Amino acid sequence: MKRKIALNACMPSGVTDKRALASFSVRFTTATDEAIIPIPPHTTNGDEQKYKDKSGTYTKCIKQDRAGVVNQGAYKSFQIALSSGDPADFAKIQLGGTRPLNGPQGAFAFTLAGTDAQQFGDAPSPANQETVKVVPPPPPLASPEYGTELTELYWCSLLRDVAFTDYAQNPVAIEAAQELSGMSAYQGPRDSGGNVTPNLLFRGTFPGETVGPYLSQLAILPTNMGAQNMDQRLITYTANLDYMIDMVTWEAVQNGVSTGLANQIDPQLRYLRDGRGLAAYTHVDELFQAYFTAYLVLQLQKLNVPRNPGNPYLKSKTQQGFGTFGPPDFASTLAEVAKIALNAVWYQKWNVHLRHRPESGGGIVHLMNTGMGNSIDGKVHANVLNSKALQRSFAKNGSYLLSQTFPEGSPAHPAYPTGHGTVGGACITVLKFFFDGSFVFQNPMVPASDGLSLIPYTYTNTDTSMMTVDGELNKLAHNITYGHGLHGGIHWRTDSDDSMLLGEAVATSFLQDKAHTYNEDFEVKFTKLDGTTATIKKP
Repeated sequence: MKRKIALNACMPSGVTDKRALASFSVRFTTATDEAIIPIPPHTTNGDEQKYKDKSGTYTKCIKQDRAGVVNQGAYKSFQIALSSGDPADFAKIQLGGTRPLNGPQGAFAFTLAGTDAQQFGDAPSPANQETVKVVPPPPPLASPEYGTELTELYWCSLLRDVAFTDYAQNPVAIEAAQELSGMSAYQGPRDSGGNVTPNLLFRGTFPGETVGPYLSQLAILPTNMGAQNMDQRLITYTANLDYMIDMVTWEAVQNGVSTGLANQIDPQLRYLRDGRGLAAYTHVDELFQAYFTAYLVLQLQKLNVPRNPGNPYLKSKTQQGFGTFGPPDFASTLAEVAKIALNAVWYQKWNVHLRHRPESGGGIVHLMNTGMGNSIDGKVHANVLNSKALQRSFAKNGSYLLSQTFPEGSPAHPAYPTGHGTVGGACITVLKFFFDGSFVFQNPMVPASDGLSLIPYTYTNTDTSMMTVDGELNKLAHNITYGHGLHGGIHWRTDSDDSMLLGEAVATSFLQDKAHTYNEDFEVKFTKLDGTTATIKKP
C-alpha cells in the first residue's frame, strides 16, 4: 500500500491558496510514491548477444547486407541511438529504404501518472512487491517454445479465411488442433483431457476466454455513440490474398523498400468473423478504439449493465456521476491510459527486448529448408521445420516463408511486447474499474459464417450463465491483439499474453494515482487477469 509523504521543504514558497497547496500535495505524494519503487531486472532472451550477425534480433528497415543479415555499420548506428536517446543520433540511423522506424523515441517518454515504464520488469523486488513481474524474456530463437509459436502462426495463416464458427468442422483446423495438442511447449488453452480442440485454437487462457464463441460480444453487438448508429459491420480485405511469400519481396520489406502492393478491399461490409477480418480491423484502428466501442456497448440501456458496485453514486438520491465516476470520466480515462500504456510498451520494445518479427522467423525457416541456412548464425528448433503446418504452407505458397496479411508485413518496430495487447490490457482494466464484471450477457449473438448478419448463439451446457462482462473483456483484448498479431502474422503468442499483463499493471498503477484526484470516498474492486482481486480506493 502506498504511504503518505511529508512535504517538508518541497512545498513551494509563496503559495498560500488552500486548493493550490492541496493540488501540489497530490502531485508530490503520487510522484514520490512512484519514484521509490525499485527498478526491476530487465532480462532479455539473450539472442542479441548470442548471434553476431543479429539474425535473431529486430533489424527490419535497417540496412541489410543479405537475406536475414543486417549491415553491421547500420546496426551500430541503431545501437548508438538506443543507447544515448539523443534525437540527433536517431536521425543518423542507416536505413535500407525509405520506410522509417516507428516512433522509437517514444521509448524515452516519461510517465506523469502511474508507474514509469522502466519500473516494470521480469521479477518482483523483495523490497517492494508493487514491482510487478509482467515482462519476462520471450522465448529465444533456438528454443522449442519459439518453434511452437511459429508453428501456431503457420496454422493461423492457413486458417485466415475460415470463419471461427466453422472451425469445428474444418479439416485444416482439426489438423492444427491435433498437431498443437502434441507440442508440449504450446501455451494456448487445452480441454480437460489436455487436448487442443478446434474451438480452442488461437484463444487466450485468462478467465472467461474459452467460454462461448470466439469473438467477444463487445466486438459485434450493435451500439450507438449519441445519435450516431454503430452496427459494428466493418471494412475488411479480399480473401485468399496474402503477401511476402517470395524471397525478392521478403528481402525488400526487410530493407524497408516498398513493394508497391496494397491490400484489396472487400466491397461488402461484414461483421468480424474470421482472422483476416480481425487483422484488417487492427491494421488501421486507433489503439483504444475497440475498448471505446466496448464502453458504448456496456452503456446501452437495453443491456442494463450495472456500474461497478464500488461506484460512490450507486446509492445516492441527490446526485449522479459525471466528470467523476460518470460517462465523461469513463470515456476520457480510456484514451488517457491508452497513451500511457503505449509509452510503457515502447520502452520494453526498444530499450530492452528487440524481439524480431515472425516474418523474420519465417525467413530463417526458409533459408534452413532450402539449404541456405549456413548463411546466418541463427537457427530455429526442429519442431517447426518438421511440422505439418510448414508442409501445408509450402504446398499452398511455394515457399517456407510465413505469409503475411499486409503487403508491408509487420510495423517498423520490435515485436515484444505488443502495443495492441498492452493497450488492451490497460483499457479492459479501466472498464472493469467502472463496470460490474460479474454481469452476465443474456441472449448472446454470433456472426454468421459469411459475416453478413448476427444470429443467436446456441448455448452448450458449459456456457450457461458464464459469459460475464469480465470474461468478454478478457476475450475482447485477446481478439484484438491476436487479430493484429497471430491472424495478421506479425506477432507471437507470448507478445500478446505478456503485454496484456503489462497493460493491466500500467492501468492499475494509473488508477491508484488517479484515486488521489477524486473528491468522492470510494473503494472499487475488480478481478485481474490472474483471477485475483485488485482494490482501488480514495487514500
